[in-house]
Amino acid sequence: MSHLPVLIRREFRAYFATPLAYVYLLVFLVLASALTFYMGGFYENEQADLQVFFAFHPWLYLFLLPALGMRLWSEERKSGSIELLLTLPVRMRELVLGKFLAAWLFAGMALLLTFPLVLTVNFLGSPDNGAIVTGYLGSWLLAGAFLAVSACLSANSTSPVVAFIMAVVVCFLFLLPGHALVLDAFRGWAPQWWLDLLASLSFLTRFQAISRGVLDARDLLFFASFIIAWLLANGILLELKKAD
Repeated sequence: MSHLPVLIRREFRAYFATPLAYVYLLVFLVLASALTFYMGGFYENEQADLQVFFAFHPWLYLFLLPALGMRLWSEERKSGSIELLLTLPVRMRELVLGKFLAAWLFAGMALLLTFPLVLTVNFLGSPDNGAIVTGYLGSWLLAGAFLAVSACLSANSTSPVVAFIMAVVVCFLFLLPGHALVLDAFRGWAPQWWLDLLASLSFLTRFQAISRGVLDARDLLFFASFIIAWLLANGILLELKKAD
């Protein structure tokens, strides 16, 4: 894995080679703030926490993270540069991890730029900063799960737009089982173990538990396993492309 740090730096710097990175950061910060203060009623809740802020992250990431990840491999395939990339003396896992980790770090940077909210809530009251830290951790893990899906599907398409649409659909399917409307639809006839299983497969259920300050090893293992599985699938798709 000696080439990995170089690949990460190269990919991370590439985000700032065009205005797209700054546009993404601006859109994320504006939407996160608007949803928190206006739709979430941050001040009206009169509670010194960031639960309202984190509550919108799954739905915000549903579109912004596929938009970030859609070009990771599809642009390489579209331009034909993937042929050169796959012939470099670099292991496939390094290529996959390099692109993914650079995108994940970029998403983490966007998340860290919301730190004025932490200062605000501490100025207004005495929040549980431990819960805020776990909320940020959960949000970053959630972003990683969305990006892993987006990267894998990007490797399967030559069109960034198609990769974006597929990623949104797949990520939505992993959000949906944890929503109250879906669980209520099954509650009348499905056994409880089925409802628990359905909820356990949802990003929403896992993220909500972490964002409330409950740091369960099972939730961390879920996100870690999910990310690794999709990155392995990403590598397999690229190996198949290389074999062709």
